[in-house]
This record gives sequence, C-alpha cells and structure tokens, in this order.
Amino acid sequence: MNARGSLSWKWCADPSPSEPNAAVAWHDAARTLHARLALLPAERQARLQLSASRDVLIVTGATEDLPWAPGVGYAAPCAEAPGLWRPTLLKPDVPADLLARSLRRLHSRQPMLLWPEPAAAIPLDRQLRVSVELLARIAARWKSA
Repeated sequence: MNARGSLSWKWCADPSPSEPNAAVAWHDAARTLHARLALLPAERQARLQLSASRDVLIVTGATEDLPWAPGVGYAAPCAEAPGLWRPTLLKPDVPADLLARSLRRLHSRQPMLLWPEPAAAIPLDRQLRVSVELLARIAARWKSA
C-alpha cells in the first residue's frame, strides 16, 4: 500500500496469455475498429457488446466473434478476479483479487477494465449490443466532438 492507502503495482508480461474476450482501441484505432464492426454481418454484430467514448471503443464477446483491426489491443477477465479485465499480454505484479478489491472501493462498479497505455480504469457494466443503429449514433457523436 502507498501513503494514500491505494495499492502500488506495475504491469509485467503474462507468460500464459488468456484468450481475448474484448477488443480495445484508442483514438484512430477506435475509428478503424468502428469501421470494421460496421462491415460485420448483422448476426455476428448481435453477438457483440460495445461501449465507446470520445477516445476509446471497447467491444466484448466470444474470441471467435471479435474483429481484428490494426492498432487494436485485446483483453480478458482475470481467472482469479473475474470482475477485473486486463490486456491478454500483460498482468499486474500483485494478486488480481487484491487489485480488483481496491478498484471496487475506488469506483464502485464492475466489471472494470484496467488498461496500461493510456493508463485507464474503464467500467464495462454499461455496454450495449452492437447494431447498425448504435454504430451510427457513435459515428455521429464522434463527428460532432
């Protein structure tokens, strides 16, 4: 624990990466991922969930349904703390359950995605099913921002 009572930790390589259950894209890569989602057949879109802000697009679903696009990172829930999602290639250097409890105290929401660059903790509890209409709303918001 540090002086403010929060858990001090850092990222390290995960020697046994998990299968991805989320595609995470920031900035220009988010726009590319959005375009890729728009090209998917409606039945595949319907199996995916997403959330978006001005800077990030997060798509969750089964590994085989996740789209690929340049610049996209992938994430999955931690086996030891399912409410904590993290990049598939990185893991915290502290026990995931302790980190999940610390995040729950700070944010009161779960599941929570922890991302290294840019450093962010993003709630995943308000995702919506991917659809043509949702993708159009996101595109309109991005255009007006």
